[in-house]
Amino acid sequence: MISRPLSLLLGIILLTTIVSIRASEKEKLQIGVKHKPSSCPIKSQKNDELSMHYTGTLKSDGSVFDSSVQRNEPFVFTLGLGQVIKGWDQGLLDMCIGEKRKLVIPSNLAYGDRGAGGKIPGGATLIFEVELLDILNRKAPASEDQKEHKDEL
Repeated sequence: MISRPLSLLLGIILLTTIVSIRASEKEKLQIGVKHKPSSCPIKSQKNDELSMHYTGTLKSDGSVFDSSVQRNEPFVFTLGLGQVIKGWDQGLLDMCIGEKRKLVIPSNLAYGDRGAGGKIPGGATLIFEVELLDILNRKAPASEDQKEHKDEL
């Protein structure tokens, strides 16, 4: 039979394990596809130069902290090189031009405990509505219709 102090210790260890598993489940990136184009000849990948529109909000109160849409100025960056937060580098992979996604990014994949720019508090979960406008360094292969038209010229 297990002694009372040992059984209490095992109970605490079990409870701590369950709590840490639940906490780690909350720390995952969530990706929701809101619109996917009917045709997708190329998908975003590491080292692609992407042109995006986005609106970022705080999950806590829904307030907008930044938006390329409001500025009417697409944001351009290279995917997978750490030029953006980790949640973007992970959440924008395999996107089609014209695709729209909703990213829910926990603080460990965003700005962590330090926050950013006075608008994003430490520990904040962020929500981004994003649209891939273009992959600037790659072009889709020509369709059969385009090839035939070119041959006619």
